[in-house]
Amino acid sequence: MRTRLYIYGGAAMLLLAVSVVVSLSIGSSGLPLLRVWGILIHQLPWMEDPSSLYDASDIAIVTQLRLSRVVLAMLVGACLALAGSGFQGVLRNPLADPFTLGVATGCSVGAAFMIVFGYQSVIGLWTVPLVAFITGIVTLFIVFALSRARGAINVETLILSGVIVQAFLGAFVTFMVSMSQGVINEALFWLMGSLSARSWEHVRLILPFLIVGLPVMIRYGQHLNLFVLGERHAAHLGVNVERTKLIVLIVSTFLTAVAVSIAGVVGFVGLVVPHLLRLLVGPDYRFIIPLSALGGAIYLLWADTLARTALSPKEISLGVVTALIGAPFFAYLLYRRKVLQGGSQT
Repeated sequence: MRTRLYIYGGAAMLLLAVSVVVSLSIGSSGLPLLRVWGILIHQLPWMEDPSSLYDASDIAIVTQLRLSRVVLAMLVGACLALAGSGFQGVLRNPLADPFTLGVATGCSVGAAFMIVFGYQSVIGLWTVPLVAFITGIVTLFIVFALSRARGAINVETLILSGVIVQAFLGAFVTFMVSMSQGVINEALFWLMGSLSARSWEHVRLILPFLIVGLPVMIRYGQHLNLFVLGERHAAHLGVNVERTKLIVLIVSTFLTAVAVSIAGVVGFVGLVVPHLLRLLVGPDYRFIIPLSALGGAIYLLWADTLARTALSPKEISLGVVTALIGAPFFAYLLYRRKVLQGGSQT
C-alpha cells in the first residue's frame, strides 16, 4: 500500500512542480522568463541580494504578486478538494462536494456579511473564516434536515436539497451585496471567485487549516473505506460511526470556510478532483485523501493561471473557469449515475 502511495504521490508532486514552474513563468506583466527565474533564484539565502541586479518593481511583481498567488492557489485547491473527498466519503455520494451541497454558498453568506458591512477585522484575520465556518455548519445541518426521511438521510434527495439551499442563499448574498454600494464591485468579484489582490498574509491564514486538516482526514481514510459497506456494517467492524461523521464533516466544512473566505465561491473543485482520482487510483480513501490535496493544488493552479492569462490583461473570474469545467463534469456524473441505476433496475 505504501509503495503505491509513494508512486502516485511522487507522480503528483512532479506534476505539481511542473505546474508551478509554468504558472510562475507566465503573466500579464510581460517579464522575460530569465528575469523571472533570476529573481526567484536570488531569493535563496546564499544568493546575492536581487535588489542590486533587478528593478524593485520587477521583484515585487514576481515575489509579492505572482509567487504568493501561485502558493495561495495551491492551498485553496488543496482545501476544497480535501473537503470534497470528506463529504463524498461520509455521504457515500460521488456528487457531493462543498458547492453542490450548498456549504460553500453557506460559508459565503457569513463571509459576505462581514465584508459588505465592514466587520471583517473584528478579531483580526480570523474573523471572516470563523463566521464563514459557522454559517457553513448551519447550512450543512439545514441540507441534512431537508433530505432526512424517517430518521435517516435520504442520499437521493441530498443533492437536490443542496441545490435548493444554494439557490436561496446565493440570492440572499446577492441581495446583501446590492444593498451596499461602497464595496459592490469588490464583493461581486469575490462572489465569482478570485485570487487577485491576495498576498502572503492570506497564505499565512489558510496554511494552519491545511496543516491541521490534512492529517485528520488521512487518519479517517480507512474508516471512510468501511463506510462504503454501510454505516451498520462499519459499526460492526469497530468504527465509531457518529464520531467519524462529525469529525470529517466539521473538518471538511472548516477547510471550505477558510477557502471561501479567501477566494470566494469557487465551485466544483471538490467534485472533480476526488472523482478523477477515484477513476485513476481506485476507491481507497487512504489514497484519495492525500492525493486530493495534491490534485486540488494542481487543478486550481492551472485554473487560476488560465483565469489570469487567457484574456490578459483582463482577468476572468476563477469561479467562472472552474464552473466551465465542473458543470459539464457534474452533468456527466448525473447521466452516468442515471444509466447505472437504470441498468440495475432491469
